[in-house]
Amino acid sequence: MVTSPLTLKLDTVHLTDEQFYQLCQNNRELQFERTAKGELIIMPPVGGESGNREADLIIDLGIWNRQTDLGYTFSSSTIFKLPNGADRSPDAAWVQRERWQALTPEQKRKFPPIAPDFVIELRSATDNLETLRQKMQEYLDAGVKLAWLINPQQQQVEIYRQGHNLELRNLPTQLSGEDVLPGFSLSLSCY
Repeated sequence: MVTSPLTLKLDTVHLTDEQFYQLCQNNRELQFERTAKGELIIMPPVGGESGNREADLIIDLGIWNRQTDLGYTFSSSTIFKLPNGADRSPDAAWVQRERWQALTPEQKRKFPPIAPDFVIELRSATDNLETLRQKMQEYLDAGVKLAWLINPQQQQVEIYRQGHNLELRNLPTQLSGEDVLPGFSLSLSCY
């Protein structure tokens, strides 16, 4: 059964960035996101299979990054403040070194006001595909250069790139970090 995360429409309550940050800090057992419209999303936890797949993706990205030292890798626990006002936490993300280092220590400590250069979203059994596709478009609109939506339920990967049409690949496949993540490749077998 596919369920959606709980979305609270806060039409009459407007959380400042600091209030949203404090809400997240005071409720660490919950994972929040916030849309550009101010809707508060409470993300459900994932099961063991999705958690393991997500960890593997972060490990692969992290190993590549340690070898190249080109930037910084982030887990799904990191919330990025996007230019449109949304606060989003991709399952895995990467930011180029120079862009990250341009942030102040305070910006790095809280929810960094930066769109990652690269993101991965891994669809879990409870995720609504259309909602994830909208989130992927939001990433592109925010300036993300390359994004992968891995969909084990349909054995597919959707590849989003700045200025290009959506590319759909069936699993198994080999993905390339292209010029965003030079030398990074990810072999995805059937999930």
